[in-house]
Amino acid sequence: MTELKRTPLFPVYKQYGEPRIIDFGGWELPVQFYGIQKEHEAVRQRAGLFDVSHMGEVMVEGQGAEAYLQRLTTNDVTRLQDGQAQYSLMCYEDGGIVDDLLVYRLAASAFMLVINASNTENDLAWMKRQLAGDEAVKLTDISRQTALLALQGPAAASILSTLTKEPVEALRSFAFLPDIEVGGVRALVSRTGYTGEDGFELYINASDAQALWARLSEAGEPSGLIVCGLGARDTLRFEARLPLYGQELSSAVSPLEASLGKFVKLDKGGFIGREALARQKEAGIPRKLVGIEMIDRGIPRSHYPVYADDRQIGEVTSGTQSPTLKRNLGLALIDAAFALPGTEVWVEIRGKRLKASVVPTPFYKRD
Repeated sequence: MTELKRTPLFPVYKQYGEPRIIDFGGWELPVQFYGIQKEHEAVRQRAGLFDVSHMGEVMVEGQGAEAYLQRLTTNDVTRLQDGQAQYSLMCYEDGGIVDDLLVYRLAASAFMLVINASNTENDLAWMKRQLAGDEAVKLTDISRQTALLALQGPAAASILSTLTKEPVEALRSFAFLPDIEVGGVRALVSRTGYTGEDGFELYINASDAQALWARLSEAGEPSGLIVCGLGARDTLRFEARLPLYGQELSSAVSPLEASLGKFVKLDKGGFIGREALARQKEAGIPRKLVGIEMIDRGIPRSHYPVYADDRQIGEVTSGTQSPTLKRNLGLALIDAAFALPGTEVWVEIRGKRLKASVVPTPFYKRD
C-alpha cells in the first residue's frame, strides 16, 4: 500500500478537534474542520484559510522559457508582464486537456507554474517530453519545498494588511508581489484563488508554513476567519463555476467543450493541440459544459446520466445543493444542441429520471 503524502501543516490539523481526513490524489488532507456549510459561509461572508500545499509548483527558466511556454500552453504568455499571472491549460495534440494551471511571470526568463496535485508527476513528465532537447530551458520541481496557503473572502485583504507593510490591498486580480515579508515570513503573494471570492495565495518555504498559518489565524480571528477544508473549497469553486480536473476537465474533454475558450488563443501562433482545437471550433463544438438546476426533488452528482428526447446526451460533472443559494445545482457536459438556457433535461438519480433545466452560470458571482 502506497503511503499517503502529507503537507507541512498536517501536524496542525489536530488543533481543530477531529477534522475529517481523506485520501485526496495520494495526499492525506482535511475535508472539513467545523463543517462544510459553516466553512463555506465563512468564506462568502468573512474569511477562510486553506492549506493547499499539495499543489505542484514548477520553475521554468532560461532564455527559451517564454517561447517554450507559448508552445506548451493555450493562453498567450507574451501578454504577461513581471508580477502578473494568468490562467491557462496544457493540451495533448488531439485537444484533450493535460491539466489546467497558473503561469506566474517572475522575469523575462523565469516563470513559475502551479499545477494540480494529482497531476504533478504526469505534468512534469509531459513538460520534459516537450523540451525536444532544448538546452535553453530548465525545469525544476519545487513542490516539496513550497507550501501554499490560501486566504479567501471579503475580509482577506484587511486581514493580510495587518501582517505586512506592503500594499497588498492595491494588488489587482492575477497580480503578485514576488518576495515580501508577511508575519515575519518571506512570501510570494498573489491575488488569486479558487473560491469565487476576493483573496490571496501565499507561496512560502515549507519550513515556514506552520508559523505563518498561526499568524494568519490569529490576525483573522477578530474578522471571523476560520480554517477550511477541501469540502468547502469544492462547493465554493462549484458555485463560481471554476473547473476541477478529473470532473469538468480531462484528457477526453477539450477546453472549448469545457467553455474555457477565452483562455485558448488560436491567433497567437502554434501551440500543442492548436490544430485540433481550430478544427473543432470550425466544425462546431460538439459538447458544452452547462449549468443545470433540478426542478424535481433530487441532487445531481458527478457521473449521473443526463437525458433529453429519451436518449442520453451527457452526464453531470459536479453537483450539490448550493450552500449559498439553497438550490440543487449541477454542472453537466452535454450535447451542444441542448445547451441553451431554459432547455428541459432529465437527470437519472438512483434509477429514476428527474426533471431539470439548463441555467446560466456561474451560479454565484460576487459583487
